Amino acid sequence: QVTLVESGGGLVQAGGSLRLSCAASGRTSSTYSKGWFRQAPGKERELVSAINWSNDNTYYADSVKGRFTISRDNARNTVYLQMNNLKLTDAAVYYCAATRGSLDNPTNYRYWGQGTLVTVSS
Repeated sequence: QVTLVESGGGLVQAGGSLRLSCAASGRTSSTYSKGWFRQAPGKERELVSAINWSNDNTYYADSVKGRFTISRDNARNTVYLQMNNLKLTDAAVYYCAATRGSLDNPTNYRYWGQGTLVTVSS
Protein backbone atom coordinates (compact mmCIF):
# COMPACT_ATOMS: atom_id res chain seq x y z
CA GLN A 1 0.00 0.00 0.00
CA VAL A 2 1.21 3.49 -0.91
CA THR A 3 -0.19 6.67 0.59
CA LEU A 4 0.37 9.97 -1.15
CA VAL A 5 -0.27 13.39 0.35
CA GLU A 6 -0.07 16.52 -1.77
CA SER A 7 0.49 20.03 -0.52
CA GLY A 8 1.49 23.41 -1.84
CA GLY A 9 -1.51 24.42 -3.85
CA GLY A 10 -3.00 27.87 -3.57
CA LEU A 11 -3.85 31.09 -5.32
CA VAL A 12 -1.26 32.70 -7.55
CA GLN A 13 -1.29 35.40 -10.17
CA ALA A 14 -0.58 34.55 -13.76
CA GLY A 15 3.16 34.59 -14.30
CA GLY A 16 3.80 33.52 -10.73
CA SER A 17 5.20 30.32 -9.28
CA LEU A 18 4.16 27.54 -6.95
CA ARG A 19 5.86 24.40 -5.72
CA LEU A 20 3.76 21.33 -5.09
CA SER A 21 4.93 18.53 -2.83
CA CYS A 22 3.92 14.89 -2.73
CA ALA A 23 4.93 12.99 0.37
CA ALA A 24 4.80 9.23 0.01
CA SER A 25 4.53 6.64 2.72
CA GLY A 26 4.24 2.88 2.84
CA ARG A 27 6.81 0.12 2.99
CA THR A 28 7.41 0.00 -0.78
CA SER A 29 6.44 3.55 -1.66
CA SER A 30 9.99 4.63 -2.48
CA THR A 31 10.18 2.09 -5.31
CA TYR A 32 7.29 3.57 -7.21
CA SER A 33 7.74 6.23 -9.84
CA LYS A 34 5.58 9.30 -9.28
CA GLY A 35 3.55 11.44 -11.53
CA TRP A 36 1.57 14.64 -11.33
CA PHE A 37 -1.83 14.83 -12.96
CA ARG A 38 -4.28 17.69 -13.13
CA GLN A 39 -7.95 18.04 -13.74
CA ALA A 40 -9.73 21.29 -14.46
CA PRO A 41 -13.53 21.63 -14.20
CA GLY A 42 -15.21 20.04 -17.17
CA LYS A 43 -11.98 18.61 -18.52
CA GLU A 44 -10.39 15.21 -18.50
CA ARG A 45 -7.57 14.43 -16.14
CA GLU A 46 -4.21 14.81 -17.83
CA LEU A 47 -0.70 13.67 -17.01
CA VAL A 48 1.49 16.72 -16.47
CA SER A 49 4.83 15.33 -15.41
CA ALA A 50 6.44 12.21 -13.98
CA ILE A 51 9.75 11.00 -12.62
CA ASN A 52 11.31 7.59 -12.36
CA TRP A 53 12.01 6.37 -8.84
CA SER A 54 15.60 5.22 -9.51
CA ASN A 55 17.04 7.13 -12.46
CA ASP A 56 16.83 10.54 -14.11
CA ASN A 57 14.05 9.73 -16.52
CA THR A 58 11.27 12.29 -16.56
CA TYR A 59 8.18 13.07 -18.56
CA TYR A 60 6.57 16.42 -19.29
CA ALA A 61 3.42 17.24 -21.17
CA ASP A 62 4.05 19.63 -24.05
CA SER A 63 1.89 22.25 -22.35
CA VAL A 64 4.27 22.57 -19.40
CA LYS A 65 7.69 21.95 -20.92
CA GLY A 66 10.09 24.72 -20.04
CA ARG A 67 7.87 25.98 -17.20
CA PHE A 68 7.47 23.02 -14.83
CA THR A 69 10.23 20.97 -13.23
CA ILE A 70 9.75 17.70 -11.42
CA SER A 71 12.23 16.47 -8.84
CA ARG A 72 12.47 14.03 -5.99
CA ASP A 73 14.11 13.87 -2.59
CA ASN A 74 14.70 10.22 -1.84
CA ALA A 75 15.66 10.88 1.76
CA ARG A 76 12.30 12.52 2.37
CA ASN A 77 10.41 10.18 0.01
CA THR A 78 8.91 13.30 -1.53
CA VAL A 79 8.40 14.46 -5.09
CA TYR A 80 8.11 18.10 -6.04
CA LEU A 81 6.61 19.97 -8.96
CA GLN A 82 8.03 23.44 -9.41
CA MET A 83 5.64 25.44 -11.53
CA ASN A 84 6.86 28.71 -13.01
CA ASN A 85 5.26 31.25 -15.30
CA LEU A 86 1.83 29.92 -14.44
CA LYS A 87 -0.95 30.50 -16.89
CA LEU A 88 -4.69 30.71 -16.42
CA THR A 89 -4.92 27.35 -18.17
CA ASP A 90 -2.80 25.73 -15.45
CA ALA A 91 -5.57 26.15 -12.90
CA ALA A 92 -6.77 22.73 -11.78
CA VAL A 93 -6.73 20.20 -9.00
CA TYR A 94 -3.31 18.57 -9.07
CA TYR A 95 -2.96 14.96 -8.07
CA CYS A 96 0.10 12.91 -7.25
CA ALA A 97 0.08 9.29 -8.33
CA ALA A 98 2.39 6.28 -8.19
CA THR A 99 3.26 3.69 -10.77
CA ARG A 100 5.60 0.79 -11.42
CA GLY A 101 4.96 1.03 -15.13
CA SER A 102 6.00 3.44 -17.83
CA LEU A 103 5.89 7.08 -16.85
CA ASP A 104 3.86 8.28 -19.79
CA ASN A 105 1.01 5.80 -19.61
CA PRO A 106 -1.72 7.23 -17.36
CA THR A 107 -3.40 3.85 -16.99
CA ASN A 108 -0.33 2.50 -15.18
CA TYR A 109 -0.82 4.68 -12.12
CA ARG A 110 -2.13 2.65 -9.21
CA TYR A 111 -2.11 4.87 -6.15
CA TRP A 112 -3.47 8.41 -5.90
CA GLY A 113 -3.40 11.31 -3.51
CA GLN A 114 -6.37 13.45 -2.59
CA GLY A 115 -5.31 16.42 -4.71
CA THR A 116 -4.36 20.02 -4.12
CA LEU A 117 -6.05 22.99 -5.76
CA VAL A 118 -4.11 25.47 -7.87
CA THR A 119 -5.92 28.67 -8.74
CA VAL A 120 -4.41 31.14 -11.17
CA SER A 121 -5.77 34.68 -11.31
CA SER A 122 -5.33 37.26 -14.05
